[in-house]
Amino acid sequence: MMTILSFSFQLLILSLTIIGTIELLILTVAALFHKKPLIAGSINQAVLPKLVIVIPAHNEETGIAACIHNIQASLDNTTGCDLVVIADNCQDATAEIARNAGARVIERQHDTKRGKGYALDYAFSLLLPEQYDGFIVIDADSRVDAQLINNFQQAFAQGFDAVQCRYRLSNPDASYRAKLQRIAWLAFNDLRLLGRERLNVSVGILGNGFALSRKILEAVPYEAGSIAEDMEYHLRLVNSGYQVHFLDTVSVYSDAPNQSANAAVQRTRWEGGRFRLIIDHAPLLFKEVLRGKWNLLEPLAELLLLPLAFHVILLLLTLLTPWVILQYYALAGLLLVCAHVLIAIRLGGGGLNDIKILATAPLYILWKLTLLPKLWRNARENAAWQRTDRENS
Repeated sequence: MMTILSFSFQLLILSLTIIGTIELLILTVAALFHKKPLIAGSINQAVLPKLVIVIPAHNEETGIAACIHNIQASLDNTTGCDLVVIADNCQDATAEIARNAGARVIERQHDTKRGKGYALDYAFSLLLPEQYDGFIVIDADSRVDAQLINNFQQAFAQGFDAVQCRYRLSNPDASYRAKLQRIAWLAFNDLRLLGRERLNVSVGILGNGFALSRKILEAVPYEAGSIAEDMEYHLRLVNSGYQVHFLDTVSVYSDAPNQSANAAVQRTRWEGGRFRLIIDHAPLLFKEVLRGKWNLLEPLAELLLLPLAFHVILLLLTLLTPWVILQYYALAGLLLVCAHVLIAIRLGGGGLNDIKILATAPLYILWKLTLLPKLWRNARENAAWQRTDRENS
């Protein structure tokens, strides 16, 4: 009886990691192969599409002006583009400060529909009649490369309808946790997107630094109200037959929270929302794949790939089993994670210092374990969106 229970437990752990392990292997190998840049050549400025930069902002009075001024510097390298702030359920001076900084401001208040997804849907519904060709979403705590908007214009001009640029940390040296987060982002935001682009599948939406065409928003409205609205909307996009491409020539940057409480809020919101999506969408995606919708196979595999810290924990548990075959699998899986991270550092321009900081990864994994109660609360249905406090005031 104990043998059957033990085997059943190990089979459960294997089922939780095997798809993610295969996904890591395929994306890591694919990222190593060369693919031509998304933007091929330069297009006449006079024929570039008209875009609007949309900044969702909730109580961002301390940093919204700096964000606007930075984006305006990128706007100086373009023609025919506008900047709009959607001040959503703000109880501070965000709207006034944004107007004084030179942005057009849309204000929204709603007692129950709160969060970034609702704010973006409201802004898009108001802006679509104004005949913009595309919409770029930039978070209110971000900075962007000077050529970012121009590169998005060129991508749209070459026929792409959905684009995600690089998303990186602006303060990777702020703490050991920020340094580890930078490495994780190089894997999650860079290497995996490179791999998907080279496999010619949809790369995903990271919530910041993405752009959607008028055509897409008219066909698939941004009706995503969960706390992981970017992943939720991406699943709807792929299910509707659209593909997001990776614009790896430019980046958007935001700070990692240094205070433990703020970092915990951010991580549990992201990962709790991800687990909620697994519960809600994985069975439906699996059924659609069985019906022949093969374009949903990679998004399903990505959804089932747990955050690396939890993936590693499950592989370590598998390594401790008495089953030799499972031990070999777990060892191979752990070596693959190491290769995945090291290749991400190499492709992302990192170096020896990044490799050294990996020695603190066990502490980070232990910290992630302490967040499990909060994570599960954020994974429940209708979990409330919670803003991460800024630390630059």
